[in-house]
Amino acid sequence: METALTIAGSDPSGGAGLQADLKVFKELGVHGLSVPTALTAQNTSMVKGFSPIAPSFIEEQLRVLMADMRPAALKTGMLATTDAVRAIVPVLREFALGNLVVDPVSVSSSGALLMEAGGLDVIMEQLFPLAAVITPNIYEASVLAGLPIETPEEMEAGARALKETGPGVVVVTGGHLKGVAMDIFFDGRQMVRISAEMMEGEYHGTGCVFSAAIAAFLAKGAPALKAVEEAKKFVSQKIRGAFHPGKGMGILL
Repeated sequence: METALTIAGSDPSGGAGLQADLKVFKELGVHGLSVPTALTAQNTSMVKGFSPIAPSFIEEQLRVLMADMRPAALKTGMLATTDAVRAIVPVLREFALGNLVVDPVSVSSSGALLMEAGGLDVIMEQLFPLAAVITPNIYEASVLAGLPIETPEEMEAGARALKETGPGVVVVTGGHLKGVAMDIFFDGRQMVRISAEMMEGEYHGTGCVFSAAIAAFLAKGAPALKAVEEAKKFVSQKIRGAFHPGKGMGILL
């Protein structure tokens, strides 16, 4: 069995963050490793606040893991601070970790900020060049690319701009588009529109589940486009089976 690592925040509701990532890894047949970057106070309706874990301890967690086992793929989610980004980058470089999926989390589904000011720029500058795949949503892609993104054509322009920052593949997720749940895949050669049925309702942790699924499929040897397509199908399946244990958004797993 292959292993996959998530470097992300903790969600006590279990619908997002490293808890959701680990459930995705297990369901898709890879052993999950986790390095928490922040504790959050959140439920299915809101994020009340978060407490970042010391960057030095994030680095220590990673180094202890790498001394014992090497993940076949990994993903980053909520990193919370620029210092956390700067703490993990040297470790990723030192151990030449491949199949990195970067989900540049900045805002929760409920609209709460999950990254300090300037954090997205540091992620773009330091993590994107190491990434096999990045998965910004249209808001994140718009901020990072400095372009308005409201249509599939603008998503494609954003993907082209973000490819210049160094990742192997850019996937701009369009779950907030009107009418269709469309993602844009761009690897520098082919631009692929990947569509799915738009589901009614609001769901917690869809970006986390999507990026974790991509990492799991990469860990199992899938090429990037196949990994993204299968992850898209996986998320759609989970949305159809979502349940509502709380008063807010549905949980996929």
